[in-house]
Formats: sequence, structure tokens, C-alpha cells
Amino acid sequence: MSTQPIYYQDASSLAELIRNREISPVEVLKIHYERINALNPSVNAIVTLSGDALREAERAEKMVLNGEKLGPFHGVPFTVKDSIDTLNVLTQRGSPIFKGRIPDADATSVARMKTAGGILLGKTNLPEFSYWIESDNLLSGRTNNPWDLSLTPGGSSGGESAAVAAGLSPIGLGTDLAISVRGPAAQTGIVSLKATHGSIPMTGIWPRAPRRFWHVGPMARSIRDLSLAFSVLSGPDGRDGFSSGQVQAGNRRESLPGLPLRIGWMTGPGFGPVDPEMANTVKSAALALKALGHTVEQVEIPALEKDFALEVFNRIHVMEMKEAFRQATAGRSEHEIYKMAKTMLSLPDTSMQDYLNAEQAAERLRDGFAEYFFQYDVLLTHVLPVTAYKHGEEQFVINGETVDATYLQGATVPLNITGLPGISMRFGTSREGLPVNVQIVGSWHSEPTILHVASLLESAGSVSDFHPSL
Repeated sequence: MSTQPIYYQDASSLAELIRNREISPVEVLKIHYERINALNPSVNAIVTLSGDALREAERAEKMVLNGEKLGPFHGVPFTVKDSIDTLNVLTQRGSPIFKGRIPDADATSVARMKTAGGILLGKTNLPEFSYWIESDNLLSGRTNNPWDLSLTPGGSSGGESAAVAAGLSPIGLGTDLAISVRGPAAQTGIVSLKATHGSIPMTGIWPRAPRRFWHVGPMARSIRDLSLAFSVLSGPDGRDGFSSGQVQAGNRRESLPGLPLRIGWMTGPGFGPVDPEMANTVKSAALALKALGHTVEQVEIPALEKDFALEVFNRIHVMEMKEAFRQATAGRSEHEIYKMAKTMLSLPDTSMQDYLNAEQAAERLRDGFAEYFFQYDVLLTHVLPVTAYKHGEEQFVINGETVDATYLQGATVPLNITGLPGISMRFGTSREGLPVNVQIVGSWHSEPTILHVASLLESAGSVSDFHPSL
């Protein structure tokens, strides 16, 4: 049994303890309730608790005692970002416009976690409409980073990342348009997976525009939890037209333990400026994989230099997402709309020619990654160009270059444009004692490969047991 407190054990460990009758689901739930009562007032990660959780934990306990068949997450509490529908539990999307909204069905991802035995603990904070890299809104306020309350845990799945990092929840679901499960994971030192686009259905999640960039994915504190969650969450549901369970054919080799992999690493060009400390962590992770016998070299991807992915993304998503915001805010008082929605609505419309040019650029980026993955199995990059930062910061000086906050998405947004899978995981610690994550990228539908590489880095690292000292 792990020496970690119950509230810092991963979901896999908790499920095993429950199956072995070393602890009951009711005990696990009550321990998390105590943790939430103690810390959530300062962190503000969880915005709604499920009224059915205790009853579900009691039912799960009876199933264990009766020797019934148990799912992989049986009796384990989980949390869900408040843009993801939950049956009979408030889903308010970080906006007074949706205050009091109670869905009549679970999102597919939530339903699958429940089918696997998970117990919905509550909903976590986010920016208004899931749109920004800080989790703050008019309805439920601002979420703070458990490593330092003066810092943000990121966005848009910042409430989820803070909940997992602080021990309020062992595992949860977030969504990702450009950075939103991977960036927050990096700012709080947890792990997250943005799977291949369509692998996990987005049914029951809002907004959906632009549909081909949105993802839902697990956020947790171990790679094995990501792997288990992906096995539970993935596969078509018959309602999301993008969801697919089919693996694309190609030159990618089957990744088996012990097979030397071809791994490239890069921190630019093509991602924008990067703090040297972040870049050095990527290099350290690359060297750790080289020491394990894999072929590792520094690489460049010319397509990222030809078409700056962040600019491509902005030209496409403003065109499509702005209309969703217009519809949501139509006829509403200005006092019900927060700053990011106002910013989006104030942006000039993308011209049709710019939109078409951006779509062509997106195709070139996809082709560029296809060329890269014809030669390599994995790409290793940074997640963020800086560590967690102060609330409300809108401008950064990174490696001598001044950029606005959108540039923090430079290394993550290419995966949303192309649909590639990526894992965010901690592999370092900054001079200030803050987590530093790396991003492990694979070809389309190569989740087994990147999960394998992530598990190797997890074993090679020395930071997995470090938690915020709240």
C-alpha cells in the first residue's frame, strides 16, 4: 500500500484498495469531503457537489460486499469540468447566463466513467464558456493554484487541474480547445491526455464550435490512470460524428515494451519563445529516454515555421466560435457577460479569404506532422513556455521577447489544429519550486505509444510524489 494519504493516491490505487476491501467507497468519499471542506474555500476548484455521491458510494460498497462484478474505477470519486453535462447536477458553463441549468442526461464521457464504477463527486471551475487560459468567471469566481494561491492553475480546465493537484479529487474530465487540459496540468504538476481528435466523443459538451478542434480528456496524477481512463472513455457513441474507434493505417510501428523508439525533441522554432528552464527540462527528458536505449535526436518541423499554428488557429476559431458566443449572449444584460466573451465579440470577423487561407495552412500543418511521423514515433516538446504565473497577467517577457498571453499556447495548439494526441506530464521543478511539464506527442491514434513513453519518463523522473504543501 502506498504511503501517500488517501487523498493523494491515484485512482488506480484507490480502485485496488476498494476491490481488496482495504477501504470502502464511503470512506474514500468522506476523506475527499473532508479535504474539500478544508481546502476548497481557498482554492475554489470545486463549484458544485453532487447530491447523489454518498448514496452511490453506499451502493458501491454493497456491491463489493456482495462479490458483484466491479468496474475498473469502482467506488472511485471523480470530478468533471462544469462545461460537461451531468445528469441532475448543475452544469452552468461559468456564466450567469446558464445559472441554475440542470441537464437531463450525462455527457458520453461522464456516462462512461459511471459505467466503469466511478462516482461523480462534483463539478469544477472554468473560465466563462470555457474560453481562456485562466479559470475565472462572474458566477463562481476565480480558481487559485494550490502550489501558490497568488498564481493561476490555468484554463480552461483550471478548476479540474487544481482539484486533482490539491487532493480534492483523484481524477477528472476536462476539455481542450487549444491548451485546456495540457496547460493547466503543467501549471499544477499533474498529468493529462488530449487524445486523437474523435477518439473520445464530445457529446453533451458545450461549446462545440469549432468542432474539429475540441477534445475531452482525463486529468489525473499518474500515467496508468490516464491509460485506464482512455480505455474507458474512447470509442464511438453513435452521436458524435467525429468520434471513431478505428486506428489509421500508416508507417507507424507497433509500440511494444522494449522496442527502441525513434524520438525527436524540440522547443522551437515554430512554437514562439521559450524560457530556457522549460527547454532544458525537455532536453533532460530526451536524455532520460536516450539512456533507456531509444534513438533520440533534436529535430525541427519545417511546417511549423512556414505556418505559425497559433495564428492559423486564431483566424479559424474566431470565425466559428464568435457565432456561438453571439447566440449564447443574445438578449442578455451586459452585466451577465464577462471579459473574455466581450473580447471575443469585439474582435473583427475573419474575412472569407483569410479563413480559407487558414484552412489551407491547417492542412499544410497536418501534412508536415504526417511527414515527421513517417520518420519518428514520438515528438517531445514543452507544454508551456513558462511556469505558472500570476493571476491576470496578459503580457510576458520570455527569453528576452515580449509576447501576449495567447503565446502560451504555442506548443499545444498545433495538436488541436491537426488532431494529434498529446500527454502533459511533470518532469522537472523550477528554481521557484514550481512544476515543469513536458508534452509527449504521437501520430494519430498512437495513444499506446505515447502512454508507454510517458510511463518510462514517470519511472525515470523523481517528482511524482511532490505535492503542494497546503
